[in-house]
Amino acid sequence: MHIAFEPANQPEVLALIEQLDAYQMPLYPAESHHGIDVVALSQPNVIFAVARDASGQAVACGAIVIEPAYGELKRMFTLPSHRGQGIARALVQWLEAQAQARGCHLFMLETGYLQPEAIALYERLGYSRRGPFGPYTEDPNSVFMHKSTVDPLR
Repeated sequence: MHIAFEPANQPEVLALIEQLDAYQMPLYPAESHHGIDVVALSQPNVIFAVARDASGQAVACGAIVIEPAYGELKRMFTLPSHRGQGIARALVQWLEAQAQARGCHLFMLETGYLQPEAIALYERLGYSRRGPFGPYTEDPNSVFMHKSTVDPLR
Protein backbone atom coordinates (compact mmCIF):
# COMPACT_ATOMS: atom_id res chain seq x y z
CA MET A 1 0.00 0.00 0.00
CA HIS A 2 1.16 3.51 -0.84
CA ILE A 3 -0.31 6.72 0.63
CA ALA A 4 0.38 10.08 -1.02
CA PHE A 5 -0.98 13.55 -1.64
CA GLU A 6 -3.10 13.37 -4.80
CA PRO A 7 -5.71 15.62 -6.39
CA ALA A 8 -9.29 14.64 -5.62
CA ASN A 9 -10.54 15.38 -9.14
CA GLN A 10 -9.15 12.19 -10.72
CA PRO A 11 -11.79 9.79 -12.08
CA GLU A 12 -10.65 6.93 -9.85
CA VAL A 13 -10.70 9.12 -6.73
CA LEU A 14 -14.03 10.71 -7.67
CA ALA A 15 -15.41 7.17 -7.88
CA LEU A 16 -14.32 6.56 -4.26
CA ILE A 17 -16.04 9.76 -3.13
CA GLU A 18 -19.17 8.83 -5.09
CA GLN A 19 -19.22 5.42 -3.38
CA LEU A 20 -18.92 7.13 0.01
CA ASP A 21 -21.85 9.41 -0.83
CA ALA A 22 -23.91 6.50 -2.18
CA TYR A 23 -23.33 4.64 1.08
CA GLN A 24 -24.13 7.57 3.39
CA MET A 25 -26.99 9.30 1.55
CA PRO A 26 -29.64 6.67 2.38
CA LEU A 27 -28.54 6.44 6.03
CA TYR A 28 -29.16 10.03 7.10
CA PRO A 29 -31.46 12.95 6.25
CA ALA A 30 -30.00 15.65 3.97
CA GLU A 31 -29.46 18.09 6.84
CA SER A 32 -27.16 15.54 8.49
CA HIS A 33 -24.80 15.23 5.51
CA HIS A 34 -21.62 17.19 6.20
CA GLY A 35 -19.29 16.12 3.40
CA ILE A 36 -17.24 18.62 1.44
CA ASP A 37 -17.04 18.79 -2.32
CA VAL A 38 -14.08 18.19 -4.62
CA VAL A 39 -13.39 21.91 -5.04
CA ALA A 40 -13.05 22.29 -1.25
CA LEU A 41 -10.71 19.28 -1.16
CA SER A 42 -8.21 21.15 -3.33
CA GLN A 43 -7.95 24.23 -1.12
CA PRO A 44 -4.53 25.10 0.38
CA ASN A 45 -5.69 24.34 3.94
CA VAL A 46 -6.72 20.79 3.01
CA ILE A 47 -4.48 17.74 3.19
CA PHE A 48 -6.04 15.18 0.84
CA ALA A 49 -4.49 11.77 0.35
CA VAL A 50 -5.15 8.57 -1.55
CA ALA A 51 -4.11 5.06 -0.59
CA ARG A 52 -3.27 2.75 -3.48
CA ASP A 53 -2.76 -0.98 -3.39
CA ALA A 54 0.21 -2.85 -4.89
CA SER A 55 -1.40 -2.74 -8.34
CA GLY A 56 -1.85 1.04 -8.16
CA GLN A 57 -5.63 0.98 -7.69
CA ALA A 58 -7.05 3.76 -5.50
CA VAL A 59 -8.58 1.90 -2.54
CA ALA A 60 -9.05 4.63 0.07
CA CYS A 61 -9.03 8.39 0.52
CA GLY A 62 -9.30 10.95 3.25
CA ALA A 63 -8.60 14.53 4.19
CA ILE A 64 -7.84 16.83 7.06
CA VAL A 65 -9.11 20.38 6.76
CA ILE A 66 -6.76 22.62 8.74
CA GLU A 67 -8.73 25.28 10.59
CA PRO A 68 -7.08 27.90 12.85
CA ALA A 69 -7.79 25.93 16.04
CA TYR A 70 -7.94 22.30 14.84
CA GLY A 71 -7.82 19.91 11.92
CA GLU A 72 -11.03 18.19 10.88
CA LEU A 73 -10.92 14.69 9.44
CA LYS A 74 -13.19 14.50 6.36
CA ARG A 75 -14.07 12.24 3.45
CA MET A 76 -12.60 9.04 4.90
CA PHE A 77 -13.51 6.06 2.76
CA THR A 78 -12.04 2.62 2.07
CA LEU A 79 -13.41 0.30 -0.58
CA PRO A 80 -15.44 -2.45 1.11
CA SER A 81 -13.26 -5.08 -0.60
CA HIS A 82 -10.18 -3.64 1.12
CA ARG A 83 -11.52 -3.13 4.64
CA GLY A 84 -10.00 -4.97 7.57
CA GLN A 85 -6.46 -4.64 6.21
CA GLY A 86 -5.37 -1.61 8.26
CA ILE A 87 -5.64 0.81 5.34
CA ALA A 88 -7.95 3.29 7.08
CA ARG A 89 -5.78 3.23 10.21
CA ALA A 90 -2.64 3.90 8.17
CA LEU A 91 -4.38 6.66 6.21
CA VAL A 92 -5.61 8.47 9.34
CA GLN A 93 -2.17 8.21 10.93
CA TRP A 94 -0.53 9.51 7.75
CA LEU A 95 -2.95 12.45 7.56
CA GLU A 96 -2.40 13.27 11.24
CA ALA A 97 1.39 13.19 10.75
CA GLN A 98 1.13 15.58 7.80
CA ALA A 99 -1.09 17.93 9.82
CA GLN A 100 1.25 17.79 12.80
CA ALA A 101 4.14 18.76 10.51
CA ARG A 102 2.07 21.90 9.76
CA GLY A 103 1.64 22.63 13.46
CA CYS A 104 -1.82 21.10 13.93
CA HIS A 105 -2.12 18.98 17.09
CA LEU A 106 -5.86 18.91 17.77
CA PHE A 107 -8.08 16.78 15.55
CA MET A 108 -11.87 16.74 15.32
CA LEU A 109 -14.36 14.75 13.32
CA GLU A 110 -18.05 14.23 12.76
CA THR A 111 -19.36 10.86 11.69
CA GLY A 112 -22.75 9.21 11.63
CA TYR A 113 -24.08 7.12 14.49
CA LEU A 114 -24.96 4.34 12.01
CA GLN A 115 -21.29 3.79 11.18
CA PRO A 116 -20.08 1.69 14.14
CA GLU A 117 -17.01 0.43 12.29
CA ALA A 118 -15.80 4.00 11.69
CA ILE A 119 -16.52 4.99 15.29
CA ALA A 120 -14.62 1.93 16.57
CA LEU A 121 -11.65 2.76 14.33
CA TYR A 122 -11.51 6.34 15.59
CA GLU A 123 -11.73 5.16 19.20
CA ARG A 124 -8.85 2.70 18.62
CA LEU A 125 -6.85 5.61 17.22
CA GLY A 126 -7.37 7.63 20.41
CA TYR A 127 -10.39 9.77 19.51
CA SER A 128 -12.94 10.49 22.25
CA ARG A 129 -16.55 11.55 21.98
CA ARG A 130 -17.39 15.20 22.54
CA GLY A 131 -20.09 17.72 21.68
CA PRO A 132 -20.43 19.67 18.44
CA PHE A 133 -17.57 21.90 17.33
CA GLY A 134 -16.99 24.64 14.77
CA PRO A 135 -20.00 25.07 12.50
CA TYR A 136 -21.83 21.96 13.76
CA THR A 137 -24.89 21.95 16.00
CA GLU A 138 -26.34 19.15 18.08
CA ASP A 139 -27.62 16.41 15.74
CA PRO A 140 -28.94 13.02 16.85
CA ASN A 141 -27.44 11.50 13.68
CA SER A 142 -23.93 12.76 14.44
CA VAL A 143 -21.12 11.51 16.62
CA PHE A 144 -18.49 14.17 17.32
CA MET A 145 -14.99 13.15 18.35
CA HIS A 146 -11.62 14.74 19.11
CA LYS A 147 -8.01 13.82 19.73
CA SER A 148 -5.05 15.89 20.91
CA THR A 149 -1.49 14.90 20.10
CA VAL A 150 -0.03 17.43 22.53
CA ASP A 151 1.09 16.06 25.89
CA PRO A 152 -1.02 18.00 28.45
CA LEU A 153 1.82 17.71 31.01
CA ARG A 154 4.22 19.75 28.86
